[in-house]
Amino acid sequence: MKLNTDFRTLKTLHVDLGRQWRGGQSQALNLIRGLRARGHVADVLAVRECPLALRAAAEGVRVVTVGRWSARLEAALRLRHSIAEEKYDIVHTHEAHGLTAAWMAGAHGRVVVVASRRLAYPLGQNRWALARYRQASRVLAISRFVAESVVASGVPAKKIAIVHDGVEVPPLPSAQERAQARARWGAAPPGPLLGCVGYLLPEKGQEFVVCAMPAVLADFPACKLWLAGGGSLRPALERLALELGVRDAVRFLGIVADVAEVYAALDVFVFPSLAEPLGSSLLAAMAYALPVVAVGRGAVPEIIDHARNGLLVDGPEPSGLAEAMCRLLRDQELATHLGAAARETVAQRFTSDRMVEETIRNYQQLRAE
Repeated sequence: MKLNTDFRTLKTLHVDLGRQWRGGQSQALNLIRGLRARGHVADVLAVRECPLALRAAAEGVRVVTVGRWSARLEAALRLRHSIAEEKYDIVHTHEAHGLTAAWMAGAHGRVVVVASRRLAYPLGQNRWALARYRQASRVLAISRFVAESVVASGVPAKKIAIVHDGVEVPPLPSAQERAQARARWGAAPPGPLLGCVGYLLPEKGQEFVVCAMPAVLADFPACKLWLAGGGSLRPALERLALELGVRDAVRFLGIVADVAEVYAALDVFVFPSLAEPLGSSLLAAMAYALPVVAVGRGAVPEIIDHARNGLLVDGPEPSGLAEAMCRLLRDQELATHLGAAARETVAQRFTSDRMVEETIRNYQQLRAE
């Protein structure tokens, strides 16, 4: 994508007080990279020693850090000072605590405040949270599903814009690279490999994939399932796999530093999330031309068109997931076709470049207003 060079440099500060490395932090760093590549200033305010602060600093980004236990209060003080001293055009908060810090700093009215919204639960249950989103200059929702929930909560529709997450479209791994990726985690080359990437939490639905494995193994005894990611549900999932007699077929990879190795190794990607706001890991898997089985809820139907670029199941029931997974393992021609179409979908609609350009367009509109 051609880089924009026909407008003045924007000076932006990106506030994220999350302590983990999840989709929101990954997207924030992608945006910061894109802004800097286009000649804009993009500084970061984050929690000390958190993954975003460390990764941004390693790339030469100016990072202001705050302590873990008083993050919002300290961030508010830092924001008040930074807005006055650095003369930022935009303060972009990437999660709710950062938006609270901007509100505490009195940023609204002194600078353009942009709030990313990545969750779809109603804001109306917390009138203070709703008030903070209503005060933002613009709310960037990552999907139509999220945007509709924000409007339903009481934020004016004119304040909301949809900017989908974006991912890089990598070169496809060679057969040798795929074999090396599988060997990295000890997978036997002959068996098909299913996988899911994401935090192990109840709403992510990994338990339903584990429950589907007995039916999959009945048709494909050598099949393996990889679950990449940390999370509170791991002990329960390990017990479930043991109770179902599939523990030897399920591999818990934990938090993977280079998740590209996981995508490179898989044959089929499974996305069982119950009501996903969008799904960065789903987009990444599609970018690797992986055939996808996903639950058709939340924002997933905005990405997956059933039987064109992936397979959707109505709900997370193990029987439906097992049937769809076995269909792809059985029909290699269909799997290849869906994987190629998935990669094309990402290339056309969900790239990091597109996400950066659409965000900049919103910044420019707000500055013009």
